[in-house]
Amino acid sequence: GLPVWINRCGVLAGAGQFGKPDQGIFSFWINAHLRRRPLKYIGFSGSGHQVRDCLHPRDLVSVILKQMNARDGGGRGRIQNLSGGLKNSISLARLNDWCDARFGRHPVQSDLAPRPFDIPWLVLDSSLAHRQWDWQPNISLEQILVEIAQHAEKNPDWLEISEA
Repeated sequence: GLPVWINRCGVLAGAGQFGKPDQGIFSFWINAHLRRRPLKYIGFSGSGHQVRDCLHPRDLVSVILKQMNARDGGGRGRIQNLSGGLKNSISLARLNDWCDARFGRHPVQSDLAPRPFDIPWLVLDSSLAHRQWDWQPNISLEQILVEIAQHAEKNPDWLEISEA
């Protein structure tokens, strides 16, 4: 009977996101590329073809506020995906191309070792949230990447701070 919503999210990404490879891959990659730190495409033939979608926290907040105001549920399902979807998805290789265009070329190494729990494609479908809440993400992939890049440029020690 608790008014609980379970929101499964794509990768949350925006300025100030922790630059950790295990949770903030977009922030990590952009910060590491800018600072010329070593980067690797791991697994999947070392190609960088792994794809993830990203979601800006401001887009997440908009649907959470709607959920908080609908405590009784209003006949809505309690479990849903909230994500950037196909429009906000990108492979590591394409993300690196974006970084190369913005910051200059930076080579990426390949590590062919497979990782048992890595997923090549993870793009969530948030059509249920769209139907139930009239919700969709409004902040584009390009806007998210630019915001992270600007934050990285203004905060040269972000990787060290966020690893703490």
